[in-house]
Amino acid sequence: MHIHGYAWLGEKKAFDNEALRRPPHPEPPLPALPGDTAGQRLVERYREIVAEFDVTDLPPLHTAHWLMKPASMVKGTWAEPKEAGEWLGLQLAEFAPRFASEGEREATRLVLLVKAAAERLMSGGDVSLGHYLNGTVFHSVALVTCSPNRGSPDLPCPIR
Repeated sequence: MHIHGYAWLGEKKAFDNEALRRPPHPEPPLPALPGDTAGQRLVERYREIVAEFDVTDLPPLHTAHWLMKPASMVKGTWAEPKEAGEWLGLQLAEFAPRFASEGEREATRLVLLVKAAAERLMSGGDVSLGHYLNGTVFHSVALVTCSPNRGSPDLPCPIR
């Protein structure tokens, strides 16, 4: 087992587009009948999701689905949970001064988050954290176990 790190920084409005944050359904919707504008919108939306999910850097709703993204989105890979936790700590330290909530910036809280993340990774779990930053920006960081992932063991490693 090893661990991949992912990070995303962007507008909260983009993050809220949940359709692009989940993989497309394996079966497409039925073709729309003439004049069925709702059906046509559904087909168009499905096509958009098929084209965008694999290439968008938006954090997926299910943390393990990061493994479905291109290898270029991996920010780091570690063999040890402690090393992955250290990277998480650096990510949090970099953005903590911009966290919208003062309580989330508290150093002890951040240390405890990193410690809990390392413990979770040791048991084969994934870690996903997100914070609102000042303004309308959202920061997401994830650590995903790989080869295999406990929650989605059929997903292949993006780095071959």
